[in-house]
Amino acid sequence: MTDKSEQSAPLLPVYLACGEDALKRATVAKRLRARLSSLGDLSFNSDEFDGEVASGADIVAACNTVPFASPVRLVEVRAADKLRKADAEAVVSYLDAPCSTTVLALSAEKLAKNTRLYKAVAKHGKTAVIDCAPLKRHELPRAVRSMAAGHGIVLTEGAAAKLVELAGEDTVRLDSELKKIALAHRGGDAVNESEVISLVSRTAEVKPWEFVDAFSARDVRRCLLYLGRMESVSPHALLAMCTTRLRELVCARSLADRGNPRGVAAALKAPDWRVKNHVRWARGFSAEELRRALVSARDAEQAMKSGSDPDAAFLDWVLFVAAR
Repeated sequence: MTDKSEQSAPLLPVYLACGEDALKRATVAKRLRARLSSLGDLSFNSDEFDGEVASGADIVAACNTVPFASPVRLVEVRAADKLRKADAEAVVSYLDAPCSTTVLALSAEKLAKNTRLYKAVAKHGKTAVIDCAPLKRHELPRAVRSMAAGHGIVLTEGAAAKLVELAGEDTVRLDSELKKIALAHRGGDAVNESEVISLVSRTAEVKPWEFVDAFSARDVRRCLLYLGRMESVSPHALLAMCTTRLRELVCARSLADRGNPRGVAAALKAPDWRVKNHVRWARGFSAEELRRALVSARDAEQAMKSGSDPDAAFLDWVLFVAAR
């Protein structure tokens, strides 16, 4: 239900929007409702259910109701993955011979492909299940710029990345922030990073890998900033992650010194995108500095386990390694 070809395709008796991206699920529901509204009046021809409390019998009864002054009815079930077993089974049985004048729209955050309900939907066609899996973090800035166009504004690459950094990965939250930015923005210029910073409050906790990247770049200011925004991550976990990164940088430095900087991904058995900055970061350290950093990591771990304040010991180590 996302493009013109799908809009012109024959309607199926059931659709399942499945995945953790709430905005995608909401968009699927909105487009399906719009399509059915163009066929007839849904005012008296639609029902909505919440899977956490809905009865399977009530859902089936709504599906089997004859439409009034319209060729089609719409029955929506949110949180279909929360249906109790008996209620889900009632829907599964209904889908063996669904009503020809009803479209059943199921929405679920997580519904395994091996469940009977998922299989009952999938058998009605390749387009019956609509994937609403969330985008990967590195894909979000591009998606945000596309979403911004729907609000009548253009974001620079830096602004989109900053919005994701501040608001997090929830696309519903990102869309809400874009609406706010669109209302506040004046002029025809693109929204820049400074404007995003002035309009959007930080609600997302910094990801551990963001801190490790700042550490690898020896950016002390960002390290200190990020540490204050990582309340749920222990210094022990961060130390382990930083130590792993240092070992990767030793490898990257060695390969670069041998004239083979492109061999990092293969040597570390990692995708290219994950190690694209490793050689640059590695060259920010001397070979001796990397060796000292690993030795001092061992000392910091011992201090953290022997009574020293873990946060203070970790911070001291970060400053020792990252300071130029």
